[in-house]
Amino acid sequence: MAGSIDLDANRTLIVAALARIPAGDRAALQTVYRLTSAKLFGVCLRILGERSEAEDVLQEIYVTVWRKAADFDAGRASPLTWLIAIARNRSIDRLRAGKQTRRMAPMEAADHVADSSPLADVALETAQDYAKLHGCLDGLDTKERAALRGAFFDGHTYEELAARTNVPLGTMKSWIRRAMLKLKGCLQQ
Repeated sequence: MAGSIDLDANRTLIVAALARIPAGDRAALQTVYRLTSAKLFGVCLRILGERSEAEDVLQEIYVTVWRKAADFDAGRASPLTWLIAIARNRSIDRLRAGKQTRRMAPMEAADHVADSSPLADVALETAQDYAKLHGCLDGLDTKERAALRGAFFDGHTYEELAARTNVPLGTMKSWIRRAMLKLKGCLQQ
């Protein structure tokens, strides 16, 4: 139950942020990025298979979000569904473009490119958060960890996971709910 509250809170934050982007609210775009970039990067990486290509497409996704946030309708789709559709379409477009040669800008143009990499302290904090998350995940029961990863990292539905592991739907939901509660407790320590 607590896990679904967090997901609902994030969904509400994303919807609110998407509504502010058309007015030019950069903080709103940062909020959307913070709450969705890991998932969208995973989608891109899965489709493209190359980290550098996935990173390029991820940047294109947020440029698209900046330009088209006004098109998002919370009544028609969840924000994550809309964003994943953009990620999927951009990734497939990149695959179709294949190895077409790109026109290279002169080296002097690099002076005008901003360095968007995080500061060292932010990168360290992110790495520590990542390590803690994976440590907590490793502490879960094997079936709960597999169910949680399948639902939240691989994007499978509860029904798909239940069918795949040959357990009742209620059991799968219980495994995921218990795993979320254990994970939340571990991360709060």
